[in-house]
Amino acid sequence: MFTILQTNEIYCGRSEELMNRIEPDSIALSFWSPPYFVGKEYEVGETYESWQAMLKTVISLHAKVLKPGGFMVINIADIIAFKDEAIPRIQGLNVSNRKCQITKEMVLEAKAKFPSYNRDQLAAYLGCSEQTIDRRLNGNNIRGGKHQPQTRIKLAGGPLETYSYDCGLYLYDKRIWKKDPAWANSRWTTNTLKAVSETEDLYIFWKAGEYEVNRSRLTEQEWKEWGYRQIWDIQSVRKNDDHDAKFPDELARRIIKLYSDKGDTVLDPFLGSGTTAIAALREGRRYIGIEKEEKYVDLARSNIKKARLQTLLFDEMPPARTVYPHNAIRQVVAGL
Repeated sequence: MFTILQTNEIYCGRSEELMNRIEPDSIALSFWSPPYFVGKEYEVGETYESWQAMLKTVISLHAKVLKPGGFMVINIADIIAFKDEAIPRIQGLNVSNRKCQITKEMVLEAKAKFPSYNRDQLAAYLGCSEQTIDRRLNGNNIRGGKHQPQTRIKLAGGPLETYSYDCGLYLYDKRIWKKDPAWANSRWTTNTLKAVSETEDLYIFWKAGEYEVNRSRLTEQEWKEWGYRQIWDIQSVRKNDDHDAKFPDELARRIIKLYSDKGDTVLDPFLGSGTTAIAALREGRRYIGIEKEEKYVDLARSNIKKARLQTLLFDEMPPARTVYPHNAIRQVVAGL
């Protein structure tokens, strides 16, 4: 007989196993951002198939733990460089970035003039490297090197919808988080015709049952600025120095305020640095956090402890005109 997971606690382990210990029909909102299958340290050993199997299992377990009328919100991005051996190994000709001005036509003209020349001899005649001859003739200077498979975009939403529908969760809505150019780990340039990545998707799934559209959850201004809006323009995390993949506090705050009420329990089965739990506490909700990496469990607990102390201290601060030892507060918080 296993122990039921308690609220306002973080549990170390895999969600595929620990979610079986959550009380059925107890979660009002589950908000999470899973690993994206982009080669992070915590994804070592995963294949695309094992990653998808994990997502399918975690989603299916939500059918049991969500309250009727509850919501599951998944923050995820498409894989913009998905390796695929079947993609033709052809590179776009980026003529503006060429360091060598030798063209394919020039190489073909030299071959016609000297049909017995090999690649090295053609290179010597044209004054370029033999690799340039090969690239102009065969177009094999593809992204990732000629020994790596070509890449394509792999959409994330389709499988999520299928897994959810199969277990009785239905796609209710979709929103878009628009990041800013300075988001952590960004590569704000491109040498192809492809766009740079500056958005992530929020897929909102619903478990059949009655739910409330409670206008008092948000202020009138919040409803106007983002409650009704599909695209959320939210400044992204400036540095990922303690965790490779963090979403901003404001993203978690909006999801929690929009899809749950005070006193509800919010689940994050991929808690990471603890952002969802902190936002839940600040908005008067309870949380259950699951995280498989022990170092991130420790990090999340530390971050939650600091957030609790900051809230306690600053809630009890006297009026602004009164002198208050702010430096002392910072020292106490930093020392936790």
